[in-house]
Amino acid sequence: MFFLYLNVVVFLVFALSYWQDRRKIINGFLFNCFLFSVFITLLYFSFTTYNRVLVMISLVFLVILGLIGVFGAFALMVASFVNARILIKKEGARFSNFLTLFLGLAILGLLVLSSTILANYLPEFMKDITGFLILLFLYFLFNFMNFFIASFIYQIYRPRLDKDFIIVLGSGLIDGYIVPPLLQNRINVAMNFYFKQAKSHRPPKLLFSGGQGGDEKIPEAVAMQQYALKNGIPLEDTLLEDQSINTLENMVFSKKIMDSLKGDNQYKSLFATNNFHLFRAGIYAKRAGLTSQGIGSKTAFYYWPNAMIREFIAILALYKKWHLAVIIVMALITIALSIIGYFFT
Repeated sequence: MFFLYLNVVVFLVFALSYWQDRRKIINGFLFNCFLFSVFITLLYFSFTTYNRVLVMISLVFLVILGLIGVFGAFALMVASFVNARILIKKEGARFSNFLTLFLGLAILGLLVLSSTILANYLPEFMKDITGFLILLFLYFLFNFMNFFIASFIYQIYRPRLDKDFIIVLGSGLIDGYIVPPLLQNRINVAMNFYFKQAKSHRPPKLLFSGGQGGDEKIPEAVAMQQYALKNGIPLEDTLLEDQSINTLENMVFSKKIMDSLKGDNQYKSLFATNNFHLFRAGIYAKRAGLTSQGIGSKTAFYYWPNAMIREFIAILALYKKWHLAVIIVMALITIALSIIGYFFT
């Protein structure tokens, strides 16, 4: 019974955290803890009751985990290289499209440095550096898993059809004035919600948010508005925020417009973006003082891994002081262990 109670307690802690604020990375950590407690419970009951079904399920999970432990790094490296090739071929050789390639190269480097054959020829300090790099990789992998789960469960959201505004977040334009497919998807998901709400309720205002970049001929908000008008949205149901240059400014400047029309937070709003961008956009909405949650458009599978890595890097940057402090502690521990090993071996 202890394990059952443990599962219930861990799940309730997660549920309370998620209910208080869906936009927290710790939600991912707590849900991972819940999954781990369920797995431990499954193992316990499998080998104490000898139930054949439970034993088989446990063995399958153990085999999968074993394969991941042995071949996971190599499989991830190969998958990263394959994804990089597909992405660059389809989307072009921009720096932002090389992230999965860099990940594959980093894993390859770690595999080479940690190989038994090479380890015999490395000086001790290189072995220590390799150990630290592996520890660093595991640390970022742990954080990525928490971020990934938090991002995934954030998308489990069905908003009510009672919104006053939908903020549509901008992105770059093709040739300085054409709405690209990725941005079209954002607008489409907002328009779909608009038409659904309009059937049974007063339609919301679509607030297009995005300034004019140095290589753009018109503001992103204007291009998005033109796309929406061509697809049946009345002009009177659109608003423009054409000064922002990043997601935080999207939220801050949009809030000012909504506050001016309805009063400070005296309205219900959503924001629309691509699904991989939802979680980080939610964090920025919170920082801007908005209670808005997000709805996301689907993303092509080949584009998704690179996009998630980019989002993860941006999340790391939001909490860079914390991560830097942890990395420094890990480095100091590595140095201390190296010194101890040098004098006592």
